[in-house]
Amino acid sequence: MILDTLGVGLLGTSTPVFNTVLQYSQRQQALENSKVWGRPGLSLPPQYAAFVNGVAVHSMDFDDTWHPATHPSGAVLPAVLALAETLPVKPSGLELLLAFNVGIEVQGRLLRFSKEAYNIPKRFHPPAVVGVMGSAAATAKLLGLPAAQSIAALAIACSSAGAPMANAATQTKPLHMGNAARGGLEASQLAFLGLEGNAQILDLESGFGAFYPDYVPHPLAEVTPGSHYRWVLEDQNIAQKRFPAHLGMHWVADAAIEARAKFLDKYPNADLSQIKKITLRVPSSRYVDCPLPDSEHQARHSFQFNCCTALLDGKVSVDSFSKSQINRSSLKELLLKVQLENPQDNHSSFEKMYCEIAVETTQGEPFTARCNTFYGHWRKPLSHEDLVRKFKANASNVLSADVVEGIIYTVDHLDTNHDCSILWSYMHFNKHMMHRDERRYSALA
Repeated sequence: MILDTLGVGLLGTSTPVFNTVLQYSQRQQALENSKVWGRPGLSLPPQYAAFVNGVAVHSMDFDDTWHPATHPSGAVLPAVLALAETLPVKPSGLELLLAFNVGIEVQGRLLRFSKEAYNIPKRFHPPAVVGVMGSAAATAKLLGLPAAQSIAALAIACSSAGAPMANAATQTKPLHMGNAARGGLEASQLAFLGLEGNAQILDLESGFGAFYPDYVPHPLAEVTPGSHYRWVLEDQNIAQKRFPAHLGMHWVADAAIEARAKFLDKYPNADLSQIKKITLRVPSSRYVDCPLPDSEHQARHSFQFNCCTALLDGKVSVDSFSKSQINRSSLKELLLKVQLENPQDNHSSFEKMYCEIAVETTQGEPFTARCNTFYGHWRKPLSHEDLVRKFKANASNVLSADVVEGIIYTVDHLDTNHDCSILWSYMHFNKHMMHRDERRYSALA
């Protein structure tokens, strides 16, 4: 999860939304500073470093997804790394891993207090709700806050929670992740200074329950020296994406690729303009039903766009969301042939949904396919080799090969690393931007 998040974050430093929030954040100054990913020589106050790096992670919707639905890593890792860099005694890799896992765990536990949270969200974007709580928990752990101050951190963070789903498919959506990372870190720092909040924040309908109408909290498992604490991640794996788009698009792409293969297998030299009609059977979800997207963010949240791209190209990739690809006449013509259906048995849940596609030719011949579980879903997770391949593809857009290998080695050995500072030093590099004080590290440093 850490490796994947670092990779998509590095790739995200090339996006317009990242450059905008970086320009804004550079107005801030502080005595303590943390490095901005992919920007040699540039540091910001830790909460703003967490903010811009968190925005980078979610800027292309390429980060991991969990069940119940949220993007767990992007709100936690930028905050933990930004804080770690400012601590007088740098944490070990094991301490960093524990803080990260605490941040993930708190999100998973809170989501399980609501049945609504198991479905594709309709009102609040989950990283803005549980992500800020995970960031607060992780940074409180790294700061070594006692129980009362940790509770205060969660209470303070809760007052920074919440962002509407109406801003999905816009440049503002990545800010939800950056704000969650920043808000959680600020909450822990304020709690450290003695600020207090409602100690019952997680138990009240007017507290965290405000975000879920069916919120029913219950005690978490007790941790004793002789007991084994079972983490949510032990029972619920995550999904990691093969291309940068909303998770639901991955069912659509895999089904469309299969239908395309059947069509071309029978008619190897056929022109896809022979397609008369495309029927997609997907769950009802308004914010990913975008028939004619005109921006990359809309395209990442469009069943229709990802279906037609997969039919035309046999894949969906990072390049699929460029302006030139979005504005192709062949794509726009195909988009007009797509009809959506929402079968009652196709539930709006990343655990239960499926995608069926029916392609009808001008001769009336049908080609159908169905995807129940795409490659990368928690039921069919990416292999370690493919995950590393994804990281290399993303990170190599920003970093040289030796630095990419250095990050892989460092992350693989975090549990035995006594000083993690090399990790954020690696993330600071950019092969296209050299800083006069930049120092090279070998992969085995």
